[in-house]
Order: sequence, then structure tokens, then C-alpha cells
Amino acid sequence: MKQRLIILFSGFIAWTIFFLIARGLFMLYHSNLANELSIFEMIRVFTNGIRMDFSMAGYFSLFPGLLFSIGSFLTGRNIWPIWIVYHAIILFVSSFIIVLDFELYKHWGFRLDATPLMYMGKEAAGSGDFWQTIFLLVYWLVIFSAGLFSFYRYFKNRILQLPAADWKAIPTVLFSTTLFIIPIRGSFGVAPMNSGFVYFHESKIFANHSAVNVVWNFLYAVQKMNRLKYADNYFDKTLTEQYYQKLFPKSDSTTIVLKSEKPNILIIVLESFTSSVIEPLGGRPGITPRFNELVKEGILFDHFHCSGDRTDKGIVAILNGYPSQPLTSIIKEPKKTKSLPYLNKIFKQLGYRTEFTYGYNINYANFNSYLIHAEFDHITHSADFPEELNTSKWGVHDEFVFDKFFEETQAAATPFFKIMMTQSSHEPFEVPMETVIKGKDEVHQFLNSVYYTDKEFGEFIDKAKKSSWWENTLIIVTADHGHPYPDNPGVSNPTKFRVPMLWLGGALNVRDTVIHAVATQTDIPNTVLAQFNLSADEFKFGQNILGSSYNPFAVYVFNNGFGMIRENGLFVYDNVSNAVIQQKGDYKDDHLLEGKAYIQKLYWDFNSR
Repeated sequence: MKQRLIILFSGFIAWTIFFLIARGLFMLYHSNLANELSIFEMIRVFTNGIRMDFSMAGYFSLFPGLLFSIGSFLTGRNIWPIWIVYHAIILFVSSFIIVLDFELYKHWGFRLDATPLMYMGKEAAGSGDFWQTIFLLVYWLVIFSAGLFSFYRYFKNRILQLPAADWKAIPTVLFSTTLFIIPIRGSFGVAPMNSGFVYFHESKIFANHSAVNVVWNFLYAVQKMNRLKYADNYFDKTLTEQYYQKLFPKSDSTTIVLKSEKPNILIIVLESFTSSVIEPLGGRPGITPRFNELVKEGILFDHFHCSGDRTDKGIVAILNGYPSQPLTSIIKEPKKTKSLPYLNKIFKQLGYRTEFTYGYNINYANFNSYLIHAEFDHITHSADFPEELNTSKWGVHDEFVFDKFFEETQAAATPFFKIMMTQSSHEPFEVPMETVIKGKDEVHQFLNSVYYTDKEFGEFIDKAKKSSWWENTLIIVTADHGHPYPDNPGVSNPTKFRVPMLWLGGALNVRDTVIHAVATQTDIPNTVLAQFNLSADEFKFGQNILGSSYNPFAVYVFNNGFGMIRENGLFVYDNVSNAVIQQKGDYKDDHLLEGKAYIQKLYWDFNSR
């Protein structure tokens, strides 16, 4: 019996060591970020993170404990095959999760959770190239093989030598197994283990992320997948109503910038066009020369922000005025998206022809059901292009989509409401153009792909100016979301969420104008409808940017937190550690309460749909 207990707790220690090594490999893989940590901070990563390693090791030790107790009458030769197969399976799965997280963290900026399950298929694998995939597969097999060899080498003879025990071993080993509940829970208090237990740094999010056991994080997230019900009590109900009303004062008059009562509307959504690549917004020069030129021909909103960090979240914010949600995406739930207000439906009721054009596979991120609920008169996607044009990992490159978009616009009955989305500036940043922005690293490849899309966008505008519909058309140009490149600001950094919005077209009665008000994607429906003197009451998470009572602020959401930006300050709040992790300028406690009220209102609305 004593040997069974020794082996049982040795297994627990072995799993803990495995996870400690995995944490070290994660930090080595992201050495550019790890180098920003001091020696003391690195030590804290391991000393804090081991609590979660203990928790996961405890879970993995439950089955061996049952095996050693219930199988007390069995010899080690009977137990060994079951024991090693069990450990081989969970080593196989765990090492896969660990290695997948290595690469995805580089692109997504948060530890692996259930998010990939929401983007299964082609889009889930779109971040890496062929050789990178091969490298990761080899890395996975090496970690799995080394782990399995170590377990086999250390435990085989020890287990094989176990004699059969009598019945007295059963309660003792069972009781010892129940002791794993202590590390599994992580505390003797009311709160069980969660990621916040291992967070320790107030500003360096990579330090906190490194302390997380990614296997625990993934399995926990899968268990909670698509559930926001827990957030019904995120913030006090009375205070929520009080502070939310302060954020959205009643609108009255508005500045009219259109010279036509019923203009055509084009919305062009540019993939990953972060402000960091647009010179008039303080970005790098020479990356978007055509956009830079066109700024003087329309209205630039230079403090505009995206709501989230993915395309499916961006389009819902733009078209439905609906904010991004932490930990899930409403587009994945057709029942909920069906109940959303749609900007295009309002114009369809006014007699507009409504169309949606993009080069993606329509099954990406559940777009098919979403667009069906949107009730566009016509939808164009990758399958509507010749097979020889489907050369991008994501579908059809932007130059061909812009050509198609122009042809469709030429043929469309007026007035029309049309949306187009680009995709070539998405990973892996391969574009059918001679390289202009030189450099083989990912940052330069990203910049080159943005240059390509900007070039094709400019050529579309050139053709549009010569069309018969130009003089009666409003063109709204924005981005679906920002991007970590070129400056890699991190998953929660406000810079990543600043994007452009530019209004162009012959229907404008003003030119070369800059609107400095802080605003966000969810304000688009309200602002557009106000130009037509139409009610925007359904779009309750947005405001009319050009209204006289506009309250300038923007809320953006990242994996499990949010940021709030105002004219004179900002803060970033992390839901895991329940703390403000960044603040700048004029920050007051009331601002945090307003931000929490906004998120609570979003949770309630999401759960009610």
C-alpha cells in the first residue's frame, strides 16, 4: 500500500514538473516578450503559476488514485497497461494544447481557450504557413515523446513490482486521492481555482499570461464555452442603470453633411487597417498613400476605434451597432443574431437595393447564417468567383473583389446600400503584387499587404469618381479591427484598437474636414440614420457622432476585459484580476463605474436574446 501511495504522489509531482517545463518553453518561444521581464518577475511567473500546475496535476492524478484503490487486488502487471495508456493519451492531448498555444499566442495575444473552437476549419489555421506547421508538429511530437519516455522510464518498474494488496488499502488510497481536491481547488476559501489566482503583475500582461497553465485554461474555457450567464451579476443593477444613462444622453440636433436626401451608401471594411499604418492618424508614412491622399477629399474621424479584435466582431459592430463580447462572439449564435437590428434592413424598407460583397469563404465564422438573417438582396462570396481567382488562403484577393464590387455597383438599381470587406491584409499576408515594403519578417509582410489593399482601394475610388452614381453616393471606409503589427502593442493596448473612419463621395457637402471626437464602430448606425432623420432607438449601444449632445467615448473589448477611451484619458480593465491594468490622463473612479455599467448592460442584453 505504501508503494502505491508513493507512486500516486510521484505522478502528481511528475505532472507538475511537466507543466513547469512547458511554462519555460512558452517563455522561450516568446523570448522577445520574456526579455522585458526582470529576473524577479520571471521567478514570480513560476512561483505563482505552480498553483495552477498543482490544480491540473491534481485533476490528472484522480484516475490513477481510483485505479490504485479499486485495483488493490491487482498486481502491478495488471495495472501497468491501463496506467501507461491513460498517461499517454493525456500527454498526447496536453502537449498538443501546449504547442498550439505557443503559436496562437503570437497572433492572438492571449492564452489558448475555447476561441479556436468558435473558428474551426480553415480560419482556425490561417495564421501559419506550411513550414511553420511542420515545425510545430515536430515540436509537439518531441514534447509528447520526451514526456512519455520520462513517465515510462521512471514508473514502469516501480508499478510492475507492485504486489496485490488487501482490502485495507482501498479506503486509505481513496482518502489519499481525495486530498487532490485541495490543489485542484487552489484554496480553502469559497472561490475555486481560476486564472486570477496566478496573476500578479499590475501592468505587464505577458507576466500574468505566462503564469497561466494553458491546459487548465483551455479545458476550463471549453466547459464554460458560449456562456455569459455568469455575468448577470457583473455589476450592481441600480448603478448599472444610473451610469449607463449618463453615457448616452438623449440626442437632439445634428450636423448634416449630405447634400442629397436619398444618396446611395457604400461601406468598405478594410481588413486589419490599424491607425499605426495610416500617416494622417500618426502612423508610419508611405504604407497607405492612397488613403492618405483621399483624407483631404472627405471627412476623417481621427479618434475612431473598433469594438473588438476579430472580423466577425467588427462587422456586427458596424452593421448592427452591437459591441464585442468577452469570451464569445454573438455571430456564432444564429438565434441571437436574428434578433439584432440591421442597418441594411432599415434602408431596404426605404426601397434601397442591399448587397454584401466579400472574397471570403461564406462559412467563415458562421457568416452564412448571419448574412441570411441580414436579408441582403444579394450576397457575393468566394464561391461566386472563378476557381483560378481563389488563390488566397482565405479566398479571393482584394483586387478581384474590388473589380467585382465595382461591376455590381454599376449594375445595381439605385438607390443602393452595399457593403464590401477586404481580406488580403490578413495573415499570412501573401499578396499578388511585386513586393513594395521590403523585408521578410511578418511585420514587413503585413505592411506590404496593407500597401496592396490600399492600392486596390485607391483604384476603386478612381473608377467610382467617373461613374454615374458617384455624385449621389456616400462612401464610409473603416476597418474591421486593428492589429498588433507593426508595433506589437499587446492584446489589451488601446493603440491596437484605434482604426480609421473616412467618409467620401459626391453626396458630401463638406470636404477636407476632420472630426476629432472619440468614437467607435457601434456609433456608425446612429450617425448614418441621423443624416436621414431616422430613428436609431434600436441601436442602443451607439450615438450620433455628429449630434449636438454627443458624449465622446469608446469602449473596446479584448479576450476577458475592456478598455474605455475618453477625450482626456483612458483606462484598461482586466476581468481576470479584477483590476485596472493601465490608465492614462484624466481617469476617475466614476469612469470605471461607467465602463462596468456598459459591460453589464451588454451582458444582460446578450443573455436576453
